[in-house]
Amino acid sequence: MRSRLSIILTTAMVASLLMLAALPGGASHQFDDVPDDHLFHDDISWLSENGITFGCNPPDNTLYCPDRSVTRGEMAAFLVRGLSLTSTEGAREFTDTADTVFVDDIAKISAAGITIGCNPPENTEFCPADPVSRGQMAAFFARGLGLTNTEGAIEFTDTADSVFVDDIAKISAAGITRGCNPPENDLYCPDREISRAEMAAFFHRANQNEVDLQVLGINDFHGHIATTDGWGPAEAPVGRADYFSAHIQKAEAEADNSILVSAGDLIGASPLVSGLFHDEPTIEAMNLIGLELAGVGNHEFDEGPTELRRMQQGGTHPVDGNFGGDVFEGADFKFLGANVTIDASGDTIFPPYSIENYDGVDVGFIGMTLEGTPSIVSQEAVADLTFHDEVETVNALVPELQDAGVEAIVVLLHEGGFSEGGEEGDSCDEGLTDPLNSIVLGFDDAVDLVVAGHVNDEFVCEVDGKWVTMADNAGRLYTDIDTTLNRLSGEMTVQAIDNVPTYHSDVAGADPDLTALIDEYEGLAGPLANQVIGTITTDIPEDYDDSGETAVGNLIADSQLAATASSSTGEAVVAFMNNGGVRTDEGFLFAASGSEGDGSVTYAEAFTVQPFGNSLVTMTLTGAQIDELLEQQFPGNDPAEWEILHVSEGFSYTWDGSGASGDKVDPTSIMINGTPIDLGAEYRVTVNNFLAGGGDGFTILPEGTDQLGGDVDVDAMVDYFAANSPVSPPALDRIDVVNPPPAP
Repeated sequence: MRSRLSIILTTAMVASLLMLAALPGGASHQFDDVPDDHLFHDDISWLSENGITFGCNPPDNTLYCPDRSVTRGEMAAFLVRGLSLTSTEGAREFTDTADTVFVDDIAKISAAGITIGCNPPENTEFCPADPVSRGQMAAFFARGLGLTNTEGAIEFTDTADSVFVDDIAKISAAGITRGCNPPENDLYCPDREISRAEMAAFFHRANQNEVDLQVLGINDFHGHIATTDGWGPAEAPVGRADYFSAHIQKAEAEADNSILVSAGDLIGASPLVSGLFHDEPTIEAMNLIGLELAGVGNHEFDEGPTELRRMQQGGTHPVDGNFGGDVFEGADFKFLGANVTIDASGDTIFPPYSIENYDGVDVGFIGMTLEGTPSIVSQEAVADLTFHDEVETVNALVPELQDAGVEAIVVLLHEGGFSEGGEEGDSCDEGLTDPLNSIVLGFDDAVDLVVAGHVNDEFVCEVDGKWVTMADNAGRLYTDIDTTLNRLSGEMTVQAIDNVPTYHSDVAGADPDLTALIDEYEGLAGPLANQVIGTITTDIPEDYDDSGETAVGNLIADSQLAATASSSTGEAVVAFMNNGGVRTDEGFLFAASGSEGDGSVTYAEAFTVQPFGNSLVTMTLTGAQIDELLEQQFPGNDPAEWEILHVSEGFSYTWDGSGASGDKVDPTSIMINGTPIDLGAEYRVTVNNFLAGGGDGFTILPEGTDQLGGDVDVDAMVDYFAANSPVSPPALDRIDVVNPPPAP
C-alpha cells in the first residue's frame, strides 16, 4: 500500500502561526539553519518532507528556527497536520481564539479531545500565544495518539510533582521521549519550554511508533460446526468448530491486539446440525469463539431479512420456537451490511462499518455482500431490499471514515474471484480473476486490506497495493494477517499474511466449550439425522461430464418430478434443478458415514445435499419458453458464468458450445419422453421456489402461469428414496453437447 505519510495533509490548512507559504505536501526542504550535522536534522527533514512544517520565514521559508519555542497555537496547527484532523464538531468555544490564525486548528484539536483549555477549572481560554512546555507537549501527544500504556516508561526524577506525570510516562513508554539531559536522560524537564527542534523529534518518533494488530479472517463457514474434512497431501483432519476455536485461541495468544472477522456466508446452506435449528448453533459457536465482525453474504438472506435480524438480536423462532428450551440470545458480534438498504427507509440493514480502536489507533471495517445477491437468493427473501454497487459503496464511505480520523480500512467483501498461478493457498502470481479483481482495482487507494469470500478459493494476493485474501470454506482454513498501525498517520501496513489450515494435530486439543455445544445440538438433531431414508447400490457422485450433467443432480431432478407428476400435485412432465442448490462435493457415498451401514442414506446426508429448505413450484410454460429457459443457461461467452440446469428423466436436448449467446440450443433436439416439444404447446414444469422467482438469471420462469406450490425439496428426496430404494446412479444421457468449451 502506498505510504500515507506523504499525504498526512490531504486538506488545505489555514496558514500556520508562521504564515507558512502553501508548499505542496511532501515537499523536501533543506533549511539554512539546520545543517547536516544538526542534532535534530533528520527529524526536521522528516517533518518538512511530510508537510507538517514549511519553515519559519515566509515567503522564503529558508529557515526552520530550531531553537525557538513552540506556541500553543502553533502546536494546534502541527497536530492537525500530523494527525490529519478535519472535524470541528463538538469543539469548545474559547473566548481568546477568534482573532488567531489558528482558530480552525484549535477547534479541531478541541473536537478531537486533545485540548481542554488553559484556565482550569473554567477552561474558557486556549492561550494560543503562550509557549508550550514539555509537560504540556506530553499531554498533547498522549491525548492525540490515544496512548494508555505506561509499561516500560523511563523513571524520570523530576516528574513526580508534575500534573503531567502520567502523560510523560505514556509518551516515554511509546518511545516518543528519551529525556532532556543526555547522556544520563534521568530528567524530563516538564516545565521547560519545548523548542521547534525538540517538537520535530517528538513527531518523528511518534510516527515510528507502531501498534501491532493481528486480523484473523474467515469466509463461507456455512454452519459447519461439526464437519471434519481432510486437507493437504495426507488429507489430515481439519475443520470442526471446537478445533477451529483452539486454533483461533492459539493465534490470539501470540498477539497483543487481535480481531476475528468473517467475509460472509457464516450461516446458510448449512449441515443439519446447524441448519435444522435455523443456524442458531453457528451463531452460538461464533459467540464462544470470539468472532467480532461479520460482513453479510448472500446466504445470510436465505430466510429473509427478519430472520437475519433475529440472528443479530435474538429471540424465539416464529414457527419452530425455542430449541432445547432456551430463548436464542443472538450474536455477540456485529453484522455489517454497507451495500444493502431497506427500500422503505433507505437505511442500511446493518451498520455499514465498525470503527475499532487499538491502543489509540482507529481501524475501519466495512462489510458487504455482492451486488448480485438478488439473483442468487429467493426473490421473496430480498423483495424489500436494494443491493448496491460494491465499489461505489466503499468509495463513498472512505471520506466518511477519514473524516472520523480513520486511515486504516479493511473491507469484508462477499464476492469472489480465483487466483491465477502461484502456490495453492499462497499467492496469485499471474493475477486474480473478475469480478473480485475489478472490484478491488476500483476501490479507493485508502483501502488497505480486503477479506473476500463467495467462491471458496484460497489465496493471498496483492492487487493495486491492496492485500486480498480468501480462506476456502467451512473453517478448513483461516487467514492470519499481521499488520502494524502507525500511531501518527493511522496507516496500516501488512507485515505477514498466510492461510493456515486448521489441522487438528497442530493444537493441544479441541475447545471443550465448543465440543459441548456440538454434542448438545447433535443430540437434539440425532433422532432425525440418523434416520435411514433408503439405500443406494453404489456411489451417486457429483462429478460433471462435458455436458454439465451429474448423477446426483439428475437424481434430485427425478425426485422433484416424482413429487409433482400426479394429477393432484401438479402433473409435471419435467423438473429442472439449479446447480447452486446442490451443496455437496461428493454426492451420496456408498460407504457409511456413521453406524447406519454401507449403502444406507440418512436424513442428515439428504439434508446436506439440499439444505435450503426450498419448496417446489409447478407451473405452465410453453415450448418456446422452455427453449428460452435453456438458452438462459448461457448468458455470455464466459463458460464460468454458465449455469447448466439438471434435468429429470425423460427430458433431453443438445447444446453447442460454439454457438452464439441465445443460439446454443437446437430447439428440434428438445425431447420430452422421446417426443420433440411443440414450441406453441403448453407443458407443466417443476422447479424450486428460488428458480421460480428468477434466481440465477432464469428470468423466464417468473412468467410461468398456473403456479402450484409443493413439498419441500428434501422431503421430495426422502419420499423418492422410500419408493425407489435401492437407488442406482442415474445415467448421464439426458444432455448432449457438441464443441464443449475447454475444461477450466
